[in-house]
Amino acid sequence: MPLPLYLLAMAAFAMGTSEFMLAGLLPDIASDLDVTVGTAGVLTSAFALGMVVGAPLVAAFARNWSRRPSLLGSVLVFAAAHAVGAVTTSFPVLLATRVVAALANAGFLAVALTAAAALVPPDRKGRALSVLLAGTTSAMIAGVPGGSALGTVFGWRATFWAVAALCLPAALGILKGVPAGHREEEATGRPVLRAELAQLTRSRLIVVMLLGALVNAATFGSLTFLAPVVTDSAGLGELWVSVVLVLFGTGSFAGVTLAGRLSDRYPGRVVAVGGPLLLVGWPATAVLATEPVALFVLVFMQGTLSFALGTTLITRVLYEAAAAPGMAGSYATAALNVGAAVGPVIAAATLGAGALGPLWASGLLVAVALLIALPLLTGITESRGGDALR
Repeated sequence: MPLPLYLLAMAAFAMGTSEFMLAGLLPDIASDLDVTVGTAGVLTSAFALGMVVGAPLVAAFARNWSRRPSLLGSVLVFAAAHAVGAVTTSFPVLLATRVVAALANAGFLAVALTAAAALVPPDRKGRALSVLLAGTTSAMIAGVPGGSALGTVFGWRATFWAVAALCLPAALGILKGVPAGHREEEATGRPVLRAELAQLTRSRLIVVMLLGALVNAATFGSLTFLAPVVTDSAGLGELWVSVVLVLFGTGSFAGVTLAGRLSDRYPGRVVAVGGPLLLVGWPATAVLATEPVALFVLVFMQGTLSFALGTTLITRVLYEAAAAPGMAGSYATAALNVGAAVGPVIAAATLGAGALGPLWASGLLVAVALLIALPLLTGITESRGGDALR
């Protein structure tokens, strides 16, 4: 894989740390800013909504810019948003910084996903995306648990400062390693924006995006509120939250790696096997959450399945949107972040029933995905060899 791909993964690590770190910080943020944990969970939804709106807008606005300044600007704005978030004492201001950071992250991913796919042969998009997304999953293994532990010892604000600092070497890597080729040159022969937006009327693309949104809603719904499951249901101390996040992150890294091997050639098989297993796994986690060993095993498995399925769906969006080379990355980013925005809201609404409510909600979301999306996918893909999503 080309060196610039790994530099993009470095930036994805910094941004991924921020995107997922709230799972271990929500109780402290809620206490410090005098809001409920459910209200603090809106920070995750706000970030995701910023990604949903920002990905297509930034991609459309910057489609004729060169990639290096687009990526560099996104990382620097992201760092600045975290510096402001680290010093504010106002929940609305913190919420606003999450939206700004999300817009920057959306701009980065919309360009980076397309850039990653363009750095490799057309039939290796899945492998390229697995390298890029390995930066995100590595954040879940090291950055997010480390941030959770840092927040436990020094307070949640220290974690925000750490993310801002992580952006600096990522920005330097982009400046030094990403080619400065002009988007005007890259855009030769590219369809006009209206033609690229028209791809959103294709039923196959819409169904893949729908499935991705539902699966990601299930993932973020439970991930956002894992801390109460660990401390309340399992009866473990706060530092065990970091351990559980490491397990989920390790599983997600395994899932992304698996998808990198399979998503280009066997996407239907990944969905057909991983979907039902993911469906069973969320309620099983709820039932066995009081048993720490079982909880640890299931968290790892759910991380693996969630990200194997999610990465495969990102890859399929890029394949299905091949006629929209300037906007395909934004479609994938927006679809998955619709789920990331909706999931925590649904999960927060179930907290009245206890800490396990989000796990049950995630199971329901996956069930909806399989009941609605998979039959549609099967029906519209029979002409392509019968392999779902192919």
